Parts: sequence; structure tokens; C-alpha cells
Amino acid sequence: MARLPFPPFKPELLSELAEQASKLLPSEKSRDEIQRSVQLLVQSALSKLDVVSREEFDAQTAVLHKTRAKLEALEKAVEQLQQP
Repeated sequence: MARLPFPPFKPELLSELAEQASKLLPSEKSRDEIQRSVQLLVQSALSKLDVVSREEFDAQTAVLHKTRAKLEALEKAVEQLQQP
């Protein structure tokens, strides 16, 4: 079964999540505390994961495509040199 890719991570999602959680509490002070706590908790959880930013992923994908193209060109050159 094929694995579906994760959607790109958006940093503003942390703020939105924390804001939504803070709305569950009546006190403004409690909301701010919960918002900070949720944001820190999510950031901490994400930092423990072995993830890279979307920009870094895209950059590495570009490098991989370029390297693959060079490898294919070298394989063709070697194949031509091996022919009598």
C-alpha cells in the first residue's frame, strides 16, 4: 500500500492551534498561558521529530534530480566507451 505524503507544514499552524485551545478558557490570563503552553508543547514535539523544512526538502530534491541526470549521462558515456 502506498504511503500518502504529509501536507507541507505551515508554521502559522502552531499559532492557530494555540489560539483555538486558548479560546476554551474564560480568563484572558489563562488563555495567554495556555496559548504559550500549547505552542511550546507542539514546538517541542516537532523538534524531537526528524523533519526538515519544506524549503530544505525542495532544495535537496533539486540536488537529487541534478545528480540523477549527471549519473545517467555518465552511464551513457561509459556505455559508449565500452562499445568496440
